[in-house]
Amino acid sequence: MNKTWIVAQREFNSRVKKKTFLLSTLLFPILLFGFYAFMIYFSVKGNDDLKIAVADKANVFNGKLESDDDVQFVLMNDSSKAILEKKVATKEVSGYIYVPEGFNVSSDNLNIYYGKTIGMISQERITRRLNKLLEQKRLLSLNITQAQLDSARKSSTIEFKPATGDKEPSKSKAGLAYAVGYAAGFLIYIILFIYGTMVMRGVMEEKTNRIAEVIVSSVKPFQLMMGKIVGIGAVGLLQFIIWIALGITATALIPLLIQGGDTSAVQGVPGANTMVQASQSSAFATVMNSINFALILPCFLFYFLGGYLLYSSLFAAVGSSVNEDPQDAQSLLLPVMMPIFFAIVIMTKAVNNPTSGLSVFGSLFPLTSPVVMMARIAHGVPDGVTVWELILSMVLLIIGFVGTTWIAGKIYRTGILMYGKKPTWKEMWKWAFRKA
Repeated sequence: MNKTWIVAQREFNSRVKKKTFLLSTLLFPILLFGFYAFMIYFSVKGNDDLKIAVADKANVFNGKLESDDDVQFVLMNDSSKAILEKKVATKEVSGYIYVPEGFNVSSDNLNIYYGKTIGMISQERITRRLNKLLEQKRLLSLNITQAQLDSARKSSTIEFKPATGDKEPSKSKAGLAYAVGYAAGFLIYIILFIYGTMVMRGVMEEKTNRIAEVIVSSVKPFQLMMGKIVGIGAVGLLQFIIWIALGITATALIPLLIQGGDTSAVQGVPGANTMVQASQSSAFATVMNSINFALILPCFLFYFLGGYLLYSSLFAAVGSSVNEDPQDAQSLLLPVMMPIFFAIVIMTKAVNNPTSGLSVFGSLFPLTSPVVMMARIAHGVPDGVTVWELILSMVLLIIGFVGTTWIAGKIYRTGILMYGKKPTWKEMWKWAFRKA
């Protein structure tokens, strides 16, 4: 055990002290957050300085076109189309709207002529504002009073209620559970790939450089494999803790960039509109409290460690079997990677329907449970997953880890010192079950 700890310390220190660790752990998330924050900031705070001249000869808008910081509507009812075109040519205005006399709001099209290019978000903002006024004009032309119009616009409340009569979760809670479950499952999916591959490459490097021949003279192959797995796993755990701290900081800072701005401006930024609505909602704190993070975080840590230990042993076995040609590793990795791909497919279903048969199977099967179970846990206990399913899943994951580690250890013991022979899964299977 002491030798395993020494190997783990060596793997941890050699990776943490590298500049690449600092770059990947600190600089990359900061750059990603900065890029995302700038996108939101300039989407909200950016001023397009658009000036649209409006000649409303038919009095369609009744002078109700309101300007804002991005788009300014200038009423020029006495101007002709030629005058407006001249103003656009001289760049006095960015564009113009000409509504001729006899304009029929029910059948005629409204055109916006521009000289300066108008961005897609600004076009959407202008179109939405004009359509709202045109819709009101069309309805009023049908002899509908303003009171009737306001009443018709009131949407009915449609709610989903459980048949058992229990208190139903809010729509906001369901959406947050979806986001938390998907993010947690996808993060574990990425971790399994990154650190599993890191273990495999470390084993391959020691084998091809013949360093393993020297090490195994004083350390058992199984101790060497476990030392590498534990050391690299500690690096991943440290990196994960730092990312959590940076993520909490980013979550607190991004809404500050949006306060006071037009929230419609961030519709083109992925996820930003949801964040704005959440930060402006008085019930957001209540929804956050409804998600059982006290259960989610320990479970995430367990499935992160369990999934990593299970798959890293398999990646180590593959790394110990290949020779100088990296193509050999690619051909052997497919059976190891297929369950991870299968897990992410099931997870996309489990976040929507956590109690389906496929979701239950994926959360119990050890090779897919680290990813799928997180999607179910986010919906809560017992709504998303029952207590016995959670306990059974953890027990099966532990059994799966012990089993794969035993098999991988026997493959590692033979493969780490074997050179010149191209490995196959059939040959590796013989190594695993060969009597000592």
